[in-house]
Amino acid sequence: MNNFNRRQFLGAAGAGVLTVGFSLTSEAQAAPNLAAAKSVAKDALDSWLTIDKNNRITLYVGKVDLGTGTKTALTQIAADELDVAFNRIEMVMGDTATTPDQWITGAAITISQGGSELRIAAANARLALLQRAAQQWGVPVSELVVSDGVIGHEASRKTASYGSLIGQGFEVKVDPKVAVKKHTDYKLVGQSIPRVDIPGKVSGEHPYVHDLRLPGMLHARVIRPLQIGASLQGFDDAPAKRVNGFVQTVRQGNFLAVVAKTEWAAIKASQAIQATWTAGPDLPAKATIFEAWRKMPLAKEEATQKVGDVAQALSSGARSVKATYNFSVQTHASIGPSCAVADFQNGQLVCWSASQATHSMQHELAVITGLPKEAIRLVYLDGSGCYGRNGHEDATADAALIAIKIGKPVRVQWMRQDETALAPKSPPRSMDLEGSLDAQGKITGWKGDFYIALNHIAAFKPLDFPLLAASDTGIPRPGNWVGFLFQNAGAPYAVPNILVTTKHVQQTFLRSSHLRSPGRIENSFANESFMDELAAAAGSDAAAFRLKHLTDARASGVINAVLKASNWQSRPSATQVNAGNIARGRGISYVRYNNAITYVATVAEVEVNRSTGQISVTKVFVAHDCGQIINPDGVQNQIQGGVMQTVSRTLMEEVQWSGSTINSVDWASYPILRFPDTPTVQTVLIDQPGQPAWGAGEQTPTTVPAAIANAFFDATGVRLRTIPFTPASVHTALAEAGRKAA
Repeated sequence: MNNFNRRQFLGAAGAGVLTVGFSLTSEAQAAPNLAAAKSVAKDALDSWLTIDKNNRITLYVGKVDLGTGTKTALTQIAADELDVAFNRIEMVMGDTATTPDQWITGAAITISQGGSELRIAAANARLALLQRAAQQWGVPVSELVVSDGVIGHEASRKTASYGSLIGQGFEVKVDPKVAVKKHTDYKLVGQSIPRVDIPGKVSGEHPYVHDLRLPGMLHARVIRPLQIGASLQGFDDAPAKRVNGFVQTVRQGNFLAVVAKTEWAAIKASQAIQATWTAGPDLPAKATIFEAWRKMPLAKEEATQKVGDVAQALSSGARSVKATYNFSVQTHASIGPSCAVADFQNGQLVCWSASQATHSMQHELAVITGLPKEAIRLVYLDGSGCYGRNGHEDATADAALIAIKIGKPVRVQWMRQDETALAPKSPPRSMDLEGSLDAQGKITGWKGDFYIALNHIAAFKPLDFPLLAASDTGIPRPGNWVGFLFQNAGAPYAVPNILVTTKHVQQTFLRSSHLRSPGRIENSFANESFMDELAAAAGSDAAAFRLKHLTDARASGVINAVLKASNWQSRPSATQVNAGNIARGRGISYVRYNNAITYVATVAEVEVNRSTGQISVTKVFVAHDCGQIINPDGVQNQIQGGVMQTVSRTLMEEVQWSGSTINSVDWASYPILRFPDTPTVQTVLIDQPGQPAWGAGEQTPTTVPAAIANAFFDATGVRLRTIPFTPASVHTALAEAGRKAA
């Protein structure tokens, strides 16, 4: 056989000799058969699960799986509690007509809150069925056993499947105090059960919202300017009408959309329509954004942590350290643009959405459309990734508004510039820290001032999220949908005198929503970078310094575990700086998420190219204690993914703007980490059987920025205090340090 190399293969293909085509997907997903509406009351057991005559169990869960493997983990929890095989269970998630409202899906609460609620429901179901069998057979419940959904009584040799006992349903209330299984009786929890979603994603058969097609469905594109605050003065859709497949234009206030028979026709029509917009007010200057952020009006200022007499400690310390840290505006930048499908028939609106908060969306769409909440149904389908509210909710509202206007099913998919420029942003952050040390190198005082966005959802108000369709149509909404940004602002170490103050900026200048580990990642970056600066001032090894200020055994446990995994060599940071072009260093960071749940310690190893200013993160070691582990492989996936995403956020991600125009519109203007630049990640999972199961998605990212910053200091002897650490900022920091040294 003749050798045929890749270059020859491509050349032959280009010459028309060989044409090969394949598709990972079959035909676009057919129109789904919507399940009939059922009870969704959280206190009704029938809201949570049904059982058919063949002993197949369907669970109804208000949470959704955003690609994090929670569908698999939640199934493990329920299967163990029900005493059934894993593959006997199917799960419906995030359908407002069939699943209970379990609030939003978030990595910190999906397992801890959502899994706990599901476990209680499953335990109630098992008990109810045992009681039915006991009553029918006239025997005590204590004499019954269950094996894979079949109840048995050894003495009488009677058996009955769950399906044979279910009748018309459970028809009982959920007892929140029901006895659940002991962890020693778990058979599936703690096992790396393969994720149920992966095979379909590999084969291309997994249904995404982008694939959904309804009979008679049309396609739409919304036309929006990149200028924040611009208003629509007028439009000429004559050029759009000449596009083959154009159907109509939709306008309501500043909301402008084109509807077409095909997606390509909708794209061409949206590009052809000629819209005139007023200029929006200038945003704060990008170059001085952190100074501007500090000067913006405050809604309130409060002490979130206060211990002892900080003023006295700071004034009497043997040594003192001050530093300011900044975290730039970032965006979700989902790999695929958001999409949604909506259908409005007979006064009823159905939306297929990738929203992480489908039940909340009922409220939001009711405000925008004027429909009663009861007339709106949200059905979750996987989207292009989330980790906070990106463009999915916006696309859903767009589709809903258009569907009602035209009376036909419509699919709305955003364009790349929509997703990158117009999806909500994380607000900027600026943080001042000051600390004092005694003569023995222990911290005596810790003072922090954190400039954060106002916590609009502290009271769980679902209508505070400012969807574009709402503001476009004249419905005033608050400018940000972020909450709990004060979390992890408090000092995470045992210090006798602490004062941490959060300064809540009244209004962000860009539309804001949660972006992975909201608040905690910025606050932990500041705290853990500052802890490293204190360790350096004390002449201490950075890890030993942390351990000296911790009294929690589980906190010390993750730090010691990551030190062992990374082969940490004890020494003060920056004591092995070399003058070569490539400098290497390692840094450590620790967090207890919310100062209340999951413990994480991370060590990052970096290489710094002094000539190019490029930081390469080569290895990351993570020790992770999230209590009882449900699915070890799933936890490891979350740790690895969190590291990769946060390395990207730390080294390069930053929204750019000028005047009122957002300039970050694509992967060139908003670059993200590429595969060749990803580090190797080694994880140490610390299981705590019998302890509460906590989140594993948002926690690791909070440790990564400071670990990289501290590793950079170890390599160069220079501090980086503003995220992202771009080559330009590295050059500036190194040059400034060189001038000071001279």
